[in-house]
Amino acid sequence: MVWRVRRVFTGHDKRGRSVIVQDGLAPNVKEMASMPGLALTDLWETAGPRARNEGNADAASRPVKLEPPRGGSILRIVEFPPDKAWRDSADAKAAFESIGAGHAKDKASADPMMHKTDTVDYIIVMSGEIYAVVEEGEVLLKPGDVFIQRGTNHSWSVRGDVPCIIAAVLVSAAAVGKRQAPARKAPAAKKLSGGARKVVAAKSAARPAAKSSAKKSAKKSAAKPAKKPVRKSVK
Repeated sequence: MVWRVRRVFTGHDKRGRSVIVQDGLAPNVKEMASMPGLALTDLWETAGPRARNEGNADAASRPVKLEPPRGGSILRIVEFPPDKAWRDSADAKAAFESIGAGHAKDKASADPMMHKTDTVDYIIVMSGEIYAVVEEGEVLLKPGDVFIQRGTNHSWSVRGDVPCIIAAVLVSAAAVGKRQAPARKAPAAKKLSGGARKVVAAKSAARPAAKSSAKKSAKKSAAKPAKKPVRKSVK
């Protein structure tokens, strides 16, 4: 049976006063395909580098997926069952596709849980014990331990008989090894010598005077009556 977490979140009423919007068991729970007992409970999600707090909608009310939106974040609870409950029969492709992350699985690894995401993950072990496995080592995590996963290829393994429950915050991050193109700078203005500045200033001052003179000439031309053509008499 999947462990359920109580979730409480706040919001604002029509007067802008702070209120408790919801208090109860988090409803958005997803058990990964072919990995019985491995369940993700999504608690909240933000979309974009600056989260928005308007409205009282449940931001986690959407299909459970492994990664947050680009520039956003996800807060979730994950329950890992003992390895013996799923490792020998798991279909890794189906499992990751069931949470929208078929691309994340390391196809070269025999470990069905080995995967990588473009995120930085803050992991806090709440109960049980779990091994965090990377390509060149592993570490046993116990309740209260914090694990920071930085876009690395990794896996999880519960080798005892008790499930492990972790809290995780996944924050969207740039892919490791990919550099963002630097912002283009506007070309710097050329510095003028003292003499050149005087010439530019003189030209700028002359322009309005020339325009004014041209306008006056146009007005005078318009004010003069047109000359009538002189007809020659034919003898």
